[in-house]
Amino acid sequence: MTDSNTNTDFDYRALRDAFGCFATGVTIITATSDAGISVGLTANSFSSVSLNPALVSWSLSSHAPSLPVFQNCSHYAIHVLCDAQQELALRFAQSRDDKFAGLELGEGLGGTPLLDGALAVFQCSNAYRHAGGDHVIFLGQVEKFEHNQGKPLIFHAGKFGDMAQQE
Repeated sequence: MTDSNTNTDFDYRALRDAFGCFATGVTIITATSDAGISVGLTANSFSSVSLNPALVSWSLSSHAPSLPVFQNCSHYAIHVLCDAQQELALRFAQSRDDKFAGLELGEGLGGTPLLDGALAVFQCSNAYRHAGGDHVIFLGQVEKFEHNQGKPLIFHAGKFGDMAQQE
């Protein structure tokens, strides 16, 4: 096993391209700060971890402006996007003041904003956080969830698409 603090002379662009060979679904993760400010971001680092207890994971850059909110919130919601939600994914992938402007929102556990139309929504308590290189790895305990029929939005090789476009 190698020491995790060892720097390897990788071509990081090539490494990112290699990571991009793994097709993923696309999520938007939302939370609310103690001051009542809603934050959200697009992420493809989501993964199921355990059924019992019901745990999921995702990661966020340790340089992300929203990191303090996600580290300190009681709950967050993970929205698995459908193929018709690419514009929403792009909106939450950008740095902008009010990503939620003009959207119809529900309110989830801990005051978390809930977006409409996702394939699945997992409302999670903020159970564990771990440093992982240049990211923080979040482990959430699923307290509520819902799911719908539809096709997922896919991210592969640095591009959004849907199942039909990937074939």
